[in-house]
Parts: sequence; structure tokens; C-alpha cells
Amino acid sequence: MNRKIIFSLDAGGTNLVFSAIEEGKVLDQTLTLPSQSDSLEAFFLKLKEGFAGLEKKLGTQAAAISFCFPGPADYEAGIIGKLENLPFFTGGIPLARMLENEFKIPVFINNDGDLFSLGEALGGLLPEINGQSSKQYKNLLGVTLGTGFGGGIIVNRKLFAGDNSASSEINRSSNYLDSSQSVEEVLSIRGIKKLYGDLAGISLKDAPDPSEIFQIGMGHSEGKKAAALEAWNIFGNVLGNALANAATLTDSCIVIGGGISGAFPLFLPVVIEHMNGHFKRADGLILSRMESVAYNWENEAERKEFLKDETISVKVPFSNQTQNYLAKKKIAVGITRLGTSKAVALGAYVFAARKLGFLG
Repeated sequence: MNRKIIFSLDAGGTNLVFSAIEEGKVLDQTLTLPSQSDSLEAFFLKLKEGFAGLEKKLGTQAAAISFCFPGPADYEAGIIGKLENLPFFTGGIPLARMLENEFKIPVFINNDGDLFSLGEALGGLLPEINGQSSKQYKNLLGVTLGTGFGGGIIVNRKLFAGDNSASSEINRSSNYLDSSQSVEEVLSIRGIKKLYGDLAGISLKDAPDPSEIFQIGMGHSEGKKAAALEAWNIFGNVLGNALANAATLTDSCIVIGGGISGAFPLFLPVVIEHMNGHFKRADGLILSRMESVAYNWENEAERKEFLKDETISVKVPFSNQTQNYLAKKKIAVGITRLGTSKAVALGAYVFAARKLGFLG
């Protein structure tokens, strides 16, 4: 093998899509197999067939395999825990070691939210922000809105994994509207469908998909527009609360991906308004919700305000010196620039390439 190629996998509920990545770009050669399997042996045979098929198509072995896979898991060890949608994964299955034994190359497995965030930090939203801003941002919080609510934290352009492969599990945040629930009961496909269904007076099974609820809210499709707008308003407030809590810890810009992210015109302004809300102390003093101010990167006026250089010069007391001081703290919140799948693929490539010494 003389090419620095990484094999990857998009393990969806319907299909397993195998791809090859070289120098950060997904090659045209892909292979798709159905996800449905009734045993660990049948599932593993599909993985072997997929990666072996890529080898045959490309005529070369990969330097490594790197992909995302559902948790809970010990991602550093490559061991997958108990999965609801794949019940034959139980008790801890060393999936990485199984593939390493088969293909004799390193195998890296991560969470999709982590890889999405890494891809956007290196080739997506963060470089776009830094290409226009006088201040350079090195950290990023990424979240994905789809079947579930996932996240990833990038610190100094590198993945923050935590001590137990459980960092940035933002889906376990409390839903501030109902503390008995996690935010994922709202911030997911089933969540927005239930919100619209409840408001429109229809059952969850009869509720339209998120894309249709968005079109109804925009007035482009038939349906109960007021219910759609209120559903996205509730969605935005719950997301804004979760992001405000997270950004208070990460002090970073934020990128949003996943299938629901396309509805951002209806929920992102609500998110920003919530993040820039206020707290009231017992003595009546009003405090900003966050120490930083959040800006909607997708809104031209807010983007210009975010990019405005508000640095001032302050005197150093008892000297003739001055120093630059930026008192206003800012973070930008934007939508994926690469698309979720491409961001995950880039993240998978970069993670493996760094481990192998291809990248710094």
C-alpha cells in the first residue's frame, strides 16, 4: 500500500455505506449493504464484505479503518456496549479488535457527534469563521439533530474524549420544560413530530416528518401553520437552553448538523434569543444568561456584528504602556457547512490520520 487511504462506514438504520477517504476527500468508490441483521455473525460478515469490497474496487489496502458507531461504548478500546437497535450487541463486543484481526490494519471507532464536530472544526464552519474574523477561534461545540440528539467537543482543534468515552453526551441534558425528561424527547425527529401532533390535534403516527413540518411553518405546504410555528418555537427554546448550558462550559462557537438542521430558519433565531436571555438574582439584579453573547451566523446583520472588531486600547497604570483589550465576549452559532455525512467522514479520516502520523 502506497496511498494514505482510510476506509470508513456510515452505519445507518437502513443501510451500511462503506467509503474510502484520501487526503480528506471521500472517493467515488462506495459500497452499500442493507443494515438489517439477525445475529452478530451476520452483521460482522456484512462488515467484512463491505470493507473487502472496497479493497477490491480500489485495488489497494487501506492504512486504517475509522468510523462512527452507536454507543454506549468504550470508544478508545473499540468495545461496543448494549445497543437497542442491534440487540446482539450486548455485554461488550470488541468490534475494533474483530476487524483488526480480519484486515490486519488499525481500526478506530468514535461517536458520530464527535466525528461530525471534528470535521466541522477542521474543514467546515470553524475555518469559515476564522477566515473572516480578526479573532481566531480554536474550539467548537457540535450538535446533531436527527433520530437522536448528539454532540462533540473540540478543544484546540482536537477531539475531547473524556475519561470514560462519555464526553459531550448532550442528549442526557435535562429538558427544562419537563425535568423528568431528557432534551432528546424534544430535540429529535420523534420530538418535533410529537410537538406538532399535540398542537395540531393529531396522533404521533399521523404527524408529518420534520421537513414537512418546516414547510408547513414556512407556508409552503398545507397544514396547521400556527401549530408548526409554535412547535419550532418550543424546539428552539429547549435547544437554546441546552446550548447555553453547554457553551457556558465550552466557551466556544457552535455548529448544528443532522437531518433537522435544515429547519434552522424557524428555530435558530429562537435559540439565539434564549441563549442571550437573562437570570434574576434574589436581590433583583439582572444577569446575562451567558457570559458570552451568541450570534446567529446565518443572519447577515448578526454575522457582521459578530465580526466587528471591538478591541480597545487601555493604559497600563504607572507606565507609558498600552494594551489591547476585547471586553465583549462573542460566540457564533451556525449550521453545518460540509453536510453531516461529509463532516463525519472528514472527522473519521482526520482522527485516524493523526493516530497514524499522517497529520499533526
